[in-house]
Amino acid sequence: MKGLKVFAGLAGSVVAGTLAAQVVQVDPRIPEYVPTRQVAGNLNSVGSDTMNNLMTLWAEAFRKLHPGVRVQVEGKGSSTAPPALIAGTAQLGPMSRAMKDSEVDAIVAKYGFEPTEIASALDVLAVYVHQDNPLAALSLPEVDAIFSKTRRLGYGKDITTWGQLGLTGAWAGKRISLYGRNSASGTYGFFKEHALGGGDFKDQVKEQPGSASVVQGVSEDLYGIGYSGVGYKTSGVRALPLAKKLGDPAYEPNYENAITWKYPLARYLYIYVVQDPRKPMDPLVEEFLRFVLSQQGQEVVIKDGYLPLPFSVVEKELAKLRR
Repeated sequence: MKGLKVFAGLAGSVVAGTLAAQVVQVDPRIPEYVPTRQVAGNLNSVGSDTMNNLMTLWAEAFRKLHPGVRVQVEGKGSSTAPPALIAGTAQLGPMSRAMKDSEVDAIVAKYGFEPTEIASALDVLAVYVHQDNPLAALSLPEVDAIFSKTRRLGYGKDITTWGQLGLTGAWAGKRISLYGRNSASGTYGFFKEHALGGGDFKDQVKEQPGSASVVQGVSEDLYGIGYSGVGYKTSGVRALPLAKKLGDPAYEPNYENAITWKYPLARYLYIYVVQDPRKPMDPLVEEFLRFVLSQQGQEVVIKDGYLPLPFSVVEKELAKLRR
C-alpha cells in the first residue's frame, strides 16, 4: 500500500499570507463536527513524536464533546505505530511518514487486510539554523552534503564548515554542528528519503529523542543546524528557504509554497487504523476521526502550528470512514 501522493489535488484550499505569520484558515467547506452518537471508552494512540502534541490537543477537544472517553497518547516515533496496531495495544497509529510496504505486509499477515490510512494534517519539514546565523538559503544537494556521508543528490564535496556555504568572517572556519532525530522517527525516515536521497546520515549527527529537542539544540548552538517539523519552531531558530536543486529558486516553508510543490520538504501527517473493510468501523474510532477531519479538528491543526487539509482531501478521507 502506498501513501497518498503528497499534495495531489489541493486546489481550492484557503491560503492567506505565510505560515510564519500564522495567517492560515481552515477551508470553510469542511463540515463542522456534529456527533452522530455519544461514545465512551478507552482510545489509545501510539506512534509519531512529531504528532504527539497534536494528538493530545485533538484528544482534549474531543473529550469535551464526549466526556466518557479516555484517550491515552504515547509518542515515541512513527515506527512504533505498526507494532502497536498489530498487538492491539492501540486503535490509532499516528505517523509522520507513510507506512513502509514491510509494515503494511506485517499488518496484512496478522489481520488479512491492509490498514486504513487517513491523512489528518499537512506539515512542512524545516531545516533550522540559529537565529543569528546569516545564511540566506540552501539547496537539497547542499543539505545532503551537510547531513549525509553518501551525497546521493550529487553535491561534489562534503560540507563541514559554514565557510563552504559562503559565510565569511568569524563564521568561515567554524564547523557545522548537526542535529537530527533517531531512526524510530518518521521525521528521520522522511528526511532520509527526501533530503538525502535515501543515503546514510553522518556519524556526527546528534540524534535527539524528540522534535522539540532538535529545535532546542539548534537554538542553544550558534553553529548548529537541524531538521524538524515547522510546528516546533521557536524564536531561537530560523527556518531556511530551500531549493530543490543547486541554482534553483529557494522557497520559504509556508502554506502556499507547500501546496504548490515549490517547497521540497512538505508532507502529510497520517493516522493509521486497523479496519476490516467488510465491517463497520468502531464507533469510538470513527467519531474521533470524523472530529479530526472537521472544521474544529482542522482548527486544532492550525493552533498547533501545522497546516489544515483542504476540502478536496477531507472529502476523500471522510469517504474511507463510510465504506
